[in-house]
Amino acid sequence: MFFLRLLTGVSSALAVVLITATAWAADLQTLVTNLTTGGFGDREKAISELVASGEARAAPILEALAAGQLYVRKADNVVVIGKADGNKLALSEAVSGKPAGSGTEAELDRVRVNNRLRGVIEAAVGSLTLMSPDARVRRDAADSLFKRPDPTALGALDAAIAAEKDARIKTAFQEARAAVVLTSDASKQDKLAALEVVRDKGNRDALSVLQAAINSQSDPEVKAAATAAAASVRQTLAGWEAAQNVWYGISLGSVLLLAAIGLAITFGTMGVINMAHGEMVMLGAYTTFVVQDIIRTSFPHLFDASLLIALPLAFLVAGVVGIAIERGIIRFLYGRPLDTLLATWGLSLVLQQAVRSIFGPSNREVGAPAFMSGAFQLGQLTITYGRLWIVVFSLLVFATLILVLRKTPLGLYMRAVTQNRPMASAMGIRTPRVDALTFGLGSGIAGLAGVALSQIDNVSPNLGQGYIIDSFMVVVFGGVGNLFGTLVGATALGIVNKFLEPYAGAVLGKILVLVFIILFIQRRPRGLFALKGRSVE
Repeated sequence: MFFLRLLTGVSSALAVVLITATAWAADLQTLVTNLTTGGFGDREKAISELVASGEARAAPILEALAAGQLYVRKADNVVVIGKADGNKLALSEAVSGKPAGSGTEAELDRVRVNNRLRGVIEAAVGSLTLMSPDARVRRDAADSLFKRPDPTALGALDAAIAAEKDARIKTAFQEARAAVVLTSDASKQDKLAALEVVRDKGNRDALSVLQAAINSQSDPEVKAAATAAAASVRQTLAGWEAAQNVWYGISLGSVLLLAAIGLAITFGTMGVINMAHGEMVMLGAYTTFVVQDIIRTSFPHLFDASLLIALPLAFLVAGVVGIAIERGIIRFLYGRPLDTLLATWGLSLVLQQAVRSIFGPSNREVGAPAFMSGAFQLGQLTITYGRLWIVVFSLLVFATLILVLRKTPLGLYMRAVTQNRPMASAMGIRTPRVDALTFGLGSGIAGLAGVALSQIDNVSPNLGQGYIIDSFMVVVFGGVGNLFGTLVGATALGIVNKFLEPYAGAVLGKILVLVFIILFIQRRPRGLFALKGRSVE
């Protein structure tokens, strides 16, 4: 008797579950069918009803609708999700998620949406994913609701805020809730409090939300508070924009420093106007390309170390070529600056054509290793890892060069020759050997610059031409032969360029900088930091 009652109870429970599941499927089927009928206005209403149901399948169905992957199969009017699979679409039932075979576009009717519906769907999916176990999904949902506030999501946001343990995501939920409150029929006090939350966010999305509140609010006090909050955000953004320009200027300055620091050595120590210096930069970039090409084909697991492998090789290649140029051409032209300029200019054309003949005239791809990919936010400041590493690298090269000049015999000889060449020669210093090593050192550093520039510019035979004039401007402005002057000059010119570009454009900005340097040199012919010594005096 007991077992009979137990069997009856279990049967009744299974029946209840079966009936409930059937009712659930029927209700969801109706909601999904409503998405496929009527006009865009009817579909917007159907989206709201599907969200309000709280069904777990609602989010993937709406995502498929926004992506243009929701279809009605003509044969049986079943709503399916289709994803590309070769020449056909792999189908799954929208309601149950079960596989439904495959089909072609001709066998299906796509459920179409417009841009407005895509915005509605984005906000709807955001409200559905607020309780996702994935922290990144919850954060994306909060951001989506902040950008596209949906008053119907207010209850879901309150529940998500109460359940959230991550402090940063909880703050994002509160910011999204504030944006939603501003679009709802909440009280004036709630809206004033929400305005403070949105103002404290302080980015461009917050400014858009505040501007929408200014346009939509009828209460004078709320509108005035929204206007004041928008003004505060604009002021904050102006400060961050200035900081962003400073960072861009430092980034550009680091590139100019790498390109100019080798020129500062050769020009300052030897007085040689080397118009082929840009081609040393180009050789460093092509060395990086060759290294990566070999690694891609033979040692792909070493790709992330490709730049580290390329650095010493680029230094050696450019340095050896530099020594060959000095021994083969430059040493016969000392004291004849015009002849040196013409000779090195012709040599730059020869090197460009040689590289063009070997590698072709088209740009070559140099990939970025994993540690130089991506970016991060510092407040409202966007910093890319690639630029950050180039800034760090340029400072390391600068510091290493200072140590070489101050702590090694070669550095001592170079400083002696710079200050007084005849006296250095009289003291037994082999000035021709110092000249060759100095030219090789300057060219090798230009090769290192080419490795860095391969990450931010096109690797082509004309790569160096874009930096040679800027390099001379940096050297002359900072003080010929003075490395600290080169550092200050590169940073200053980089920042000035980036502040001028938004107003004058890139080309006119460079022209204005050139005019400024010409006027500055008229007052200080030796630049910011002039070298000391009998020779230069």
